Amino acid sequence: MSITKNEIKLIKSLGQKKFRQQEELFLVEGVKGIREFLDSEFELYQLFATEAIFDVETKLISSKDLQRISGLKSPNTALAIFRIPKPKPEKESSLILALDDVRDPGNLGTIIRLCDWFGIETLVCSLETVDCYNPKVVQASMGSLTRVQIKYTDLEDYLKQSELETFGTFMDGSSIYSEALPKKGIIVMGNEANGISPNIERLIHKKIGIPRFGNLKATESLNVATATAIVLSAVKGQ
Repeated sequence: MSITKNEIKLIKSLGQKKFRQQEELFLVEGVKGIREFLDSEFELYQLFATEAIFDVETKLISSKDLQRISGLKSPNTALAIFRIPKPKPEKESSLILALDDVRDPGNLGTIIRLCDWFGIETLVCSLETVDCYNPKVVQASMGSLTRVQIKYTDLEDYLKQSELETFGTFMDGSSIYSEALPKKGIIVMGNEANGISPNIERLIHKKIGIPRFGNLKATESLNVATATAIVLSAVKGQ
């Protein structure tokens, strides 16, 4: 069965945030990722595949058609469109991770996976942080998007209104290996190039950091996803 021009137009448009918000739809590619979303509370809108591998209604298309609609260099055997769910009330979590203007989709996808791995149920993102339904974020999160609650908000207002202690990661912060780390609180990770912004820094109660152990100490900074992994590991390991 051939894919229609309208279907192609819709799928291509969902690569852009404004159309995802307008249509309230997003894309998932690959069998494993699609299965994760099918087994979750996310609602399927339409599924395309080159063979009948799912127990739901599927539009079978050729490999050539899949290549036309896929955003991957090497397309998998399936692509699905899911509905973006309505925001839910924030879960009461003892430990929350917050992102201040993280722009790279791969970083956000990896951080969502890390939240899933370390049992962080709530991820709070500034309004400037990349959209979690960006196809590259969805791909990098590898299904963890179905298990982590993500909230987009004005981060400054959110921190001002929160009663939780706030920890921020800085190059000159106290070592995470010697500092008492929070079992309850908000950990803020900053932008890839500029770190935590000044308006957010003013709301941080305690500055923490990852010490450099290399003899030359020439590395300027860590990738934000790598830093998140180290910080969450230290927090959970105490």
